Amino acid sequence: MFTIGDFARHGRVSVRMLRHYDATGLLRPAHVDPATGYRYYTAHQLARLNRVIALKELGFTLLQVRAILEEAVTTEELRGMLRLRRAELEEAVAAATGRLVQVEARLRSIESEGRMATHDVVIKSIPAMRVAELTATAESFEPEDIGPVIGPLYDELFRRLDAAGIAPAGPGVAHYEDAPESDGRIIVHAAVHVSAPLRDDGAFRVLDLPAVDRAVTIVHRGSMDAVLPAAQALARWIDGSGYRATGLPREVNLECPDNRDDWVTELQAPITAD
Repeated sequence: MFTIGDFARHGRVSVRMLRHYDATGLLRPAHVDPATGYRYYTAHQLARLNRVIALKELGFTLLQVRAILEEAVTTEELRGMLRLRRAELEEAVAAATGRLVQVEARLRSIESEGRMATHDVVIKSIPAMRVAELTATAESFEPEDIGPVIGPLYDELFRRLDAAGIAPAGPGVAHYEDAPESDGRIIVHAAVHVSAPLRDDGAFRVLDLPAVDRAVTIVHRGSMDAVLPAAQALARWIDGSGYRATGLPREVNLECPDNRDDWVTELQAPITAD
């Protein structure tokens, strides 16, 4: 048997933690010397210690850990529980990372106020384009609502195009519109340029996006999670130039490598003289 100090070293935990687990009934010593009160553990108890630590590190409370262990779950059941909990934590981390990106984008937008060079903005006409698209609705135009909608839409669109034997002929073009009679909801169109006959058979829709006589454009470099500074620079330019936006900006994916931070996207806002 091991002394509490030796067992703590083998288990890579503190003596204080072992004492706490003993007090809460999570991990009792194999033997306590009645004369000295010294605690002794066996190597067999490392398995229970590993379970306690794994469950605790995955966010379960000590009461939950005790309940799980007392149910004598099998190794496979425990593995399944840990995988599920890991997936939940990974999702939470991804959400937190997304929020940090949004905060950083807000800060960059604040820092760049009044400093966006006018040559970054270009007015041009946008020709009509034939696209295949899928459509869904997002709760708002906020990035945290748009991202979870448009990403899966594009994945599904490309899967269906591949099944139909249609290859993209140009960039992706995300475009948006206000949902009718809604409280801020947005209709999201995930589209990509194709050379294919018009169709609307339920799998996807092929249509011609109309030309835009006059649009103000700006190029954003980086993940679309961080598009806010460019989008707001475009809005400030429109507001100060005597024009009025006539719709939400299109997002044309000029470059989409695997690393989202290397994306290049052109925002195209249709405008008219105010």
